[in-house]
Amino acid sequence: MNSATAALPISALTSANEALTQRLPSSLELKHQLPLSPFLNEQVHAHRQAVRAILNGEDSRLLVIVGPCSIHDPESAMEYARNLKKLALEVSDQMLLVIRAYVEKPRTTIGWKGLAYDPHLDGSDDMAAGLTLSRELMREMLRLGLPVATELLQPMAAGYFDDLLSWVAIGARTTESQIHREMASGLGMPVGFKNGTDGGVAIACDAMRSASHPHRHFGVDSQGHPAIIQTPGNPDTHLVLRGGHRGPNYDAQSVAQVKHDLAKSKVAARIMVDCSHANSGKDPLRQPAVFNEVLEQRLQGDTSLIGMMLESHLFEGCQPLSASMKYGVSITDGCLGWSGTEQLLRSAAERLRKQR
Repeated sequence: MNSATAALPISALTSANEALTQRLPSSLELKHQLPLSPFLNEQVHAHRQAVRAILNGEDSRLLVIVGPCSIHDPESAMEYARNLKKLALEVSDQMLLVIRAYVEKPRTTIGWKGLAYDPHLDGSDDMAAGLTLSRELMREMLRLGLPVATELLQPMAAGYFDDLLSWVAIGARTTESQIHREMASGLGMPVGFKNGTDGGVAIACDAMRSASHPHRHFGVDSQGHPAIIQTPGNPDTHLVLRGGHRGPNYDAQSVAQVKHDLAKSKVAARIMVDCSHANSGKDPLRQPAVFNEVLEQRLQGDTSLIGMMLESHLFEGCQPLSASMKYGVSITDGCLGWSGTEQLLRSAAERLRKQR
């Protein structure tokens, strides 16, 4: 060992590239600050059981994950949630509506990372406020009686929200990650793994198999201490088709191939279709066409298709992050507007009723 290196303080070696270190509350501290009542705890349990029943074929309703691409404004998100709750009651005989409460945004390069990271939308990255605001928002959605879904991007953040969630997505960029597979194996709710960005499902099949098994892995406990985490394995995983670089993968021929691939991997054929992303060519107004084609496959008897995902906000489209933004319009991916969403889901419920 070089004597000059040996003389350096530990902090000089380990923190040379850290410009700022700020302590965050532990997940346990935030849960004590913003607790769930016994009633809400029971509600989350019931929501998770309802999702599981659909995955396992015990409930013939469609599972629909619907809401903004990402949440940047709690006020408009709650207005959307109130609208969705009314619609959820109306169509509850045919589908279970779960609200998207996405507070982390995966980026291909750089950009706004989500409400949990930058709640003030100004690059200040006030994550303490972001975690608090995100948990408050999800709790308010629960109080409306809605099941809540999110994508878990940063495993260290999962503990701040895990007791609120009834469904979780692992995104296309992280499905291959061992860390995310280990995290999913310890989650207490169903988890959907998206296919890779190439459109293939082999990576997602591997992820589902991995997550279904117990693991021991490095992690952080609820008090924020490094720990060995032991997980039991998650039996409630499924595939989410979102298309890929080669195009959509929601058509009947693609779904048939996917079912073959799942059987070959000895993974249950439980398939959700993301109507956005590559399946819509990133055109939010194409989502209804995708949704209806998948619905038709379901009506023709393909029960492996357990549900769909829609990116939807109060108003359609998207807008850049700026000082003056329109209320209820996404600042990330373009969304279907509320009126179109409402019409689409009502029409789908009616078609399902007629079949029965």
